[in-house]
Amino acid sequence: MLRVFVKLLLIWQWVGAFAGSLARSQFGLADRAASYTDQVSFDSYSLSLLGRRIYLHSGEFHSFRLPVPDLWPDILQKFKAAGLNAVSVYVYMGLVNPSFEVVDWDGFRSLKALYDAAMEVGIWVYIQAESSAGGLPHWMTAEIAGQLRSNATDWTAAWKPYIHSFIEQTAPYQITEGGPVIDNEWIQDEAGHPEYYQELIDTLDSYPQLFDCSQPYKWNPVQTTYHASHLEINPSQPFYSPEFQGGAFDPWGPNAPGYDNCRILTGHDFMNVFYQGMWAMNAKLMNYYMMYGGTSWGALPYPGISENRVVGSKYDELKRQGYFIRSSADFVKTDWIGSTDTGLNLASTPDIHVTHLQNPDTEAGFYIVRHNDSTSTAQTSFQLKVNTSLGQLTLPSNTSTLVLNGRQSKTVVTDYAFGTSSTVLYSTASIYYAGTIGERDVILFYGDADQSHEFAMKFTGRSLEQHRTPSQLVITKFGDSDASLATLKGGHKTGLVTVHDSDTQLVLIADTQTASTFFSPAIPGDASNPYRNFWTYGTNVSILVGGPYLVRTADLQGSTLAITGDINSTTTFTVIAPDSVKSILWNEETVKTKASVSQRGGFTAQLAFDGGITVPKLAGWKYRDSLPEIQANYDDSAWVIANHTSTYVPAKPWYGDGRVLYGCDYGFCENIVLWRGHFENTGEQTSVNLSINGGQAFAATVWLNDAFLATAYGNSSNNLNVIEEVDQVFTFPEGALVDGDNVITIVQDNMGMNEHDWHTDNIKSPRGVRGFKLNNGTFSDWKVQGKVGGYKAYPDKVRGVLNEGGLFGERAGWHLPAFDTSSWASRELSDGLVDSKAGVGFFVTTFDLNIDGHDVAISFTFKENFGQSYRASIFVNGWMMGKRVANLGPQSKFPVHEGILNYHGTNTLAVALWALEDGYLISPNLQLEVDAVLQGGLKNVKVNNPTWTENGRIPSV
Repeated sequence: MLRVFVKLLLIWQWVGAFAGSLARSQFGLADRAASYTDQVSFDSYSLSLLGRRIYLHSGEFHSFRLPVPDLWPDILQKFKAAGLNAVSVYVYMGLVNPSFEVVDWDGFRSLKALYDAAMEVGIWVYIQAESSAGGLPHWMTAEIAGQLRSNATDWTAAWKPYIHSFIEQTAPYQITEGGPVIDNEWIQDEAGHPEYYQELIDTLDSYPQLFDCSQPYKWNPVQTTYHASHLEINPSQPFYSPEFQGGAFDPWGPNAPGYDNCRILTGHDFMNVFYQGMWAMNAKLMNYYMMYGGTSWGALPYPGISENRVVGSKYDELKRQGYFIRSSADFVKTDWIGSTDTGLNLASTPDIHVTHLQNPDTEAGFYIVRHNDSTSTAQTSFQLKVNTSLGQLTLPSNTSTLVLNGRQSKTVVTDYAFGTSSTVLYSTASIYYAGTIGERDVILFYGDADQSHEFAMKFTGRSLEQHRTPSQLVITKFGDSDASLATLKGGHKTGLVTVHDSDTQLVLIADTQTASTFFSPAIPGDASNPYRNFWTYGTNVSILVGGPYLVRTADLQGSTLAITGDINSTTTFTVIAPDSVKSILWNEETVKTKASVSQRGGFTAQLAFDGGITVPKLAGWKYRDSLPEIQANYDDSAWVIANHTSTYVPAKPWYGDGRVLYGCDYGFCENIVLWRGHFENTGEQTSVNLSINGGQAFAATVWLNDAFLATAYGNSSNNLNVIEEVDQVFTFPEGALVDGDNVITIVQDNMGMNEHDWHTDNIKSPRGVRGFKLNNGTFSDWKVQGKVGGYKAYPDKVRGVLNEGGLFGERAGWHLPAFDTSSWASRELSDGLVDSKAGVGFFVTTFDLNIDGHDVAISFTFKENFGQSYRASIFVNGWMMGKRVANLGPQSKFPVHEGILNYHGTNTLAVALWALEDGYLISPNLQLEVDAVLQGGLKNVKVNNPTWTENGRIPSV
């Protein structure tokens, strides 16, 4: 999947995307080119904010997929703790604008809460919009005759209220007002607006490994043409990749490879090679898609990625790159000198690929090396020619060769300035951190323990103490220069080694594993500066903290350094801080420290971990049938009569009598929709032909009266057999027909709308019944029922338009906390439905949690094997937090966060269990699991789980 978008770096350039040919002057848009604004500008090298260059280093975050605003700072802090300086967010119009002229920014839809969190953390924001139906509200597919994202007048009338409201929410937070919002991206059809595109930055979205995780060790190679293509398209602008692959999704289906394979395919070695491959293309604005994908709760389609907020080896690689970029001011502005592809011959073997970048002002050099065959797993030794202020050198100087160990990339620096007055002549060791701590220039080098590394630099200042150095560290004079050459020979895990400790410098080196335990939180700047928490713009003061699982914040008040963060085990805590620090607080508690690493500002301590967290076994289930609609006495007189004979959906019905049976046309767009078709028994009917459209991996079960007929199954992309629609003849069993009125009942799961392809209106998906025909006779009434109230009058405004479907139990509110189930039967979920019948039943239980001082990742996990014929909607305290498709898979684990879960009280769990076949025993084994226990975390996570009331709900009788 490779898409080329054009995106802007100025807020308010949204108009072209929504308005078609709407004049740019409307709403007060400036006519001047984007590169000449005061707050946001760019040249051929980089973006600049507030007059200072920035390497925009960003990750994607769907805040609406984490419907607990109090947890958004957790995600943003993890972004910043990895060295990132920006977050790209999607605003899902479909959640905010549930019906025409209704715009709701409350709760998890809030922009202000997100902007406030970004401002407090110190991270820039830019905005995108793409999801089910391309992010557009599903109601638009039913109410807009014109083509979406066109000049159509009804389309314009539809989007204007949302956009005006978006402006009202965002205007106070744009960078021109001292806020964090720097960009706004809306996708449009380029052909209609060529003049608009002349003002924007040309960009490239790239997913080099695509999304097939079935062969996770088989790579597609690094692309080497991006830089040349960028120069050809627009050499006056910086190279920007707003979507570069950060992960892969796992499709529905029994052959789906699973997320573990996807984590291998796009793992830390992929990030190491391909992200530095983008450095080699001279990209200076990078956004990784996804960084945190969240949970596809409610009617948001497809399982999420890294849902439980736990970080791992990919995060370590991100930190290694993020801190290098943050530390390297000269790296923001570089000329592309050449590469192996253009004849640059710097490596001693053709097996090595080299790209040379150089800062035109300081002549700092960056040599990015990898295997010429980027998919190679070979171990290759080589030498490298580099240009320095002392002339050309062949590296290494003190050992025989450099080494690339398989899928590995390195950046060798020359004439690298850091701190106030220090310069590294060259380094074959990677740089983790470089800057000023207190009055000293501090640098932390690192490299794999099984390889040798060296660097040359001038050591300055008065030495404070002699540190015991490992035998593999050798320090000599570098030639006739005033620099010293430090060589760390491979073969031993070194831990953290002090190379030089003086009153002006602290030089450290570590193995990769040890270095990756370090964080470098920024110390906030002056309180009067609105950007006091933003690196470069409000502060350049930082420290180093090694050991914890996560370091969130640091603040220096007088001689006390207050640090917050998380640990996941008893941890050795290493701090490198200004020498003015005399005491250290960890999560508001004083820690007992001793001097280490350096006599000036070097500390170690032990952080004790208490992880004794347990969760209860799920039991005590209450049960009730949730499909009264197939009973003979069921009254559907209150249902909507489906009698439309026209539709704005381009895909028209295949057959029938002219009536349109598309759910959205009647107000029921998402989740489960029920259809009832009435007909008189003629004595000749033996079957019904139905064409049912529900999207990828959908299902629809059909009954004649109370007799089960069959289930129609969709499929997904996992085996290249996408089935969004099934045309099937359902045969009537003997004795199922009754005299007089008979009813066909269809329970259908809608799996979301198709994503827009920008050239057609296929976003208007024909979800529903595209064809209906009895073998004899005709239908009288067709009735339809989805979520109670439809998209115009649904009662649960807190959880929003996508949370519920049309099952009887959902309409009655059985999934909500405090609904009284005391009169229900006791039945274990693992027993399935009564008599193993096809149908739908509701299972409800409660459990208590008492968790303090810990961020505990908890999941609801189905422990039985895949293949059972059922679907299940999992409601946690009223929120639909998962959809189990047991016959397809692959998802069996559904993380649920604090804020949805009440960590300090009673929780309600409801499972709507849909048995897809008659006479087939299903036995869901659902349990709570603890995925991780983190001591520390965020505090005061509020719960907003409205309880059941009869308001807007149907009676349960």
